[in-house]
Amino acid sequence: MASPSPFTPGPLPISATAIRQLDLSPLASLAHLPLETLLQHSDSLSLALEWPRQPDDPRELSEVAEVRLWSLRADALQPWLPLLLERSGGQLTRHVAMLLPHGFSRTEGIRFAAESLELWITHRLFLLDHLAQLQGLSCRGSLGQMAAVLGFELDAGFWEALPAP
Repeated sequence: MASPSPFTPGPLPISATAIRQLDLSPLASLAHLPLETLLQHSDSLSLALEWPRQPDDPRELSEVAEVRLWSLRADALQPWLPLLLERSGGQLTRHVAMLLPHGFSRTEGIRFAAESLELWITHRLFLLDHLAQLQGLSCRGSLGQMAAVLGFELDAGFWEALPAP
């Protein structure tokens, strides 16, 4: 078996076939990298979800069941994915929109259901912090930035209740 290619920041194509088959092989080059390497590439990945739509289809990708299901699987099996997704261009927000109930406002953009966002982001912060600590790493700063992009403000004492890295 050929070894996966090294991480390359930028768009990672996800074909309609991969989406339909719930195939995560487009992420294979990332799945086998050490967490330390993944953390070095935080905020640099974009997923090019190649899903065909009719010109008159008003739905956003987060409203397409097949795309949401692929995203849910990717999120479940690759928990570090949100940390890698670029933030300023909306990749992280789009990914989380695939996972959580949300609405859209022309003035405010995507608005996540507050309780859902709180549960998901808290779970993800605990999980990624724990994975990093197991390998002697710290990513709390990047995790805080990830949460902030999603409109979730961490309480000043959030990390104090947890073991120090």
